[in-house]
Amino acid sequence: MSTPTLRQLQGPAHTRIYAYGAARGENFVPNDDLVGPIDSSDEWIRQRTGIVTRVRANKETDAIDLASEAAREAVEKSGVNPSDIDAVIVATISNPKQTPSASAIVADRIGANPAAAYDVNAACAGFAYGVGQADALIRGGLAKHVVVVGAEKLSDIVDPTDRSISFLLGDGAGAVVVGPSETPGIGPTIWGSDGSKADAVGMNATLTEFRDGAAPWPTLRQEGPTVFRWAVWEMVKVARQAIEAAGIEPGDLAAFVPHQANMRIIDEFAKQLGLPETVVIGRDIETTGNTSAASIPLATHRLLEEHPELSGGLALQIGFGAGLVFGAQVVVLP
Repeated sequence: MSTPTLRQLQGPAHTRIYAYGAARGENFVPNDDLVGPIDSSDEWIRQRTGIVTRVRANKETDAIDLASEAAREAVEKSGVNPSDIDAVIVATISNPKQTPSASAIVADRIGANPAAAYDVNAACAGFAYGVGQADALIRGGLAKHVVVVGAEKLSDIVDPTDRSISFLLGDGAGAVVVGPSETPGIGPTIWGSDGSKADAVGMNATLTEFRDGAAPWPTLRQEGPTVFRWAVWEMVKVARQAIEAAGIEPGDLAAFVPHQANMRIIDEFAKQLGLPETVVIGRDIETTGNTSAASIPLATHRLLEEHPELSGGLALQIGFGAGLVFGAQVVVLP
């Protein structure tokens, strides 16, 4: 008896990003509002991070609310009918519940049922991971249109007395719709991790320790110097790999949108890459803060609003953070 031949799916050869959406926390929180508990100053924060103010959400607003708002805008601007969305991926470390997934709720809220839906926990690299997966899902025939969201409410997991990271963090969400394209619109994704440095950025306790009274509410903390060195020296190599894999040169870029971790990291990154002055660099951190998985799409959304001439140009985006995880790709801006 002969073995029947299985059918395998095969999708379109190319994909692209159709549109971006964004949602930011309702409140601007200037440095002066945070310096007391960390015995610091507005000048100290500006010099070390480049942040003047950050956005934080109201108490009743959660990461799912922010994700839904950003996804709605992206879908509306894309021209894709919500019922034609086949998958929703939400990158987040601040879903208020372990389960259900934020993505399933977002899919329902934007009218995409019964889309496949799952969350990605890759911290600041989450959005780049999601874009890479959306590209693969579509080219593999598993989906035609995918919504990718990076969403965080980091103010829920911040200790206001922690000098290592508390003053960096903001709340927001950024989203894209990815779909088939006649020409290449998303370059190869370079991704990975280095779990040996997992203690450099992450939560300071577990939920079970909190439950058992062995630790206070878990909050984010980091080893600043370790993260800075890793981001600048190791992630530049990843960025170069993404540029090379896309078959372009740094001078071909119209924009550079790194994770909005710290203005000093962003500036040193651009310097190490040798980017020409013609490349527009995302610096959304100055007024939004570090929003982890949301930072790349939020920064890109703002760049496209301020520089509409970037449409059709190439952007290098790279995320890196807790884990330590990283992901990068070159994309064509819608």
